[in-house]
Amino acid sequence: MSVEVLDSSTILAFIEDEEAFHDSIRDHFALLDTDNDGILSYAEMLKELQSLRVFETHFGIDVKTDPDEVTHVYDSLFGQFDRNSNGTVDLEEFKTETKQMMQAMANGMGFLPVQMVLEEGSFLKKAVEWESTKA
Repeated sequence: MSVEVLDSSTILAFIEDEEAFHDSIRDHFALLDTDNDGILSYAEMLKELQSLRVFETHFGIDVKTDPDEVTHVYDSLFGQFDRNSNGTVDLEEFKTETKQMMQAMANGMGFLPVQMVLEEGSFLKKAVEWESTKA
């Protein structure tokens, strides 16, 4: 993890660079596709869904979440990625949903720079690294 400064333009410019964004998506997809069959099952996607940090501690205090609620949220998130509802996520579905999520983050962030703690390998971290190569 590292503390980085970014704003919406960092994220949007990264998404707009089709080659860089696609390469990043393809590489991340390949890491998740542990059985190398070209699609992501729910089990393969679960780690990625958990990394979205939907359930977090609040001010360092663990919050107990109903296991049924956790399952429902992860099922719903998987459904967002599984656009054709066939029970798996292919590369195009993964790319489309990831792009929409990043655009939503950028829209919510606005134009003012913010400091964020970013995990190594996260798409936001990749956007910051991409931007630093363009400077």
